[in-house]
Amino acid sequence: MPLALFGFLHITLADVLDILVVSLIIFFVFRWIRGSSAMNIFIALIILYLIKVLASALDMTMMSGIMGTVLDVGVIAIIIIFQPEIRYFLTRMGSRYGVGGGIWRIFDRLFGRSQGSLGNEEIAEIVEAVFTMSESKTGALIVMVRKDSLQNIIDTGDTIDARINSRLLCNLFFKNSPLHDGAVVINGNRIVAARCTLPLTGKTGIPASYGMRHKAAIGMTELSDACVVVVSEETGGISFAAEGEIIHVFSKDHLRQLLGEEAAPAKQGGEQK
Repeated sequence: MPLALFGFLHITLADVLDILVVSLIIFFVFRWIRGSSAMNIFIALIILYLIKVLASALDMTMMSGIMGTVLDVGVIAIIIIFQPEIRYFLTRMGSRYGVGGGIWRIFDRLFGRSQGSLGNEEIAEIVEAVFTMSESKTGALIVMVRKDSLQNIIDTGDTIDARINSRLLCNLFFKNSPLHDGAVVINGNRIVAARCTLPLTGKTGIPASYGMRHKAAIGMTELSDACVVVVSEETGGISFAAEGEIIHVFSKDHLRQLLGEEAAPAKQGGEQK
């Protein structure tokens, strides 16, 4: 048997299972960081680890020691470099099993804070405001809370706590308004905050026509299950972001459909839509 020529290869069922598990981990990591600046770094780390394994298998003591030291010292560097990706992974894991949303729903009930759904009337007000701002090329960034709590985002802005109204939304984003710079957060049927700061995406290869608002919308939907509506100040174009992806909105009916499908808080038990 050809493998018998290499004394270091003793493959057992546990080895096969180990390889399969590691392969799955690598696959999911690739999916999470695909398109980000960390992708090339991750590939380089995989190559360095393979070199270390090969050096150990061939009894190359010096090379194995050097590579082991590099990888050991690099653990802290990996945590720093992959900090956005690690945060994204932990956030999505928590939201997938409803941990974050469930805890905040308990606090909402204890302190009497309601979390209504986004109904047809509210959707109509948002659509009217968005297309009014599109016609006047007024930049806007509107975040709709779903299951994940966005309290850390809300805390970066100014509290509003008002019913959704198209005129109010237009006034908030009016260029001379002190609250126009940043995002408006909508939770249920209420505008809860304005002038909020959103995280920017780390993705590369984003079209040049997308500005900072679009990058913030993608970043927000990467780190939570929220959906975001963007109005471009340069072109007046309207975009809708969800799950780290962004699409162009071409009509009121299109936006109405997207909001109806995505903006309502997810149902209990993990069922959505």
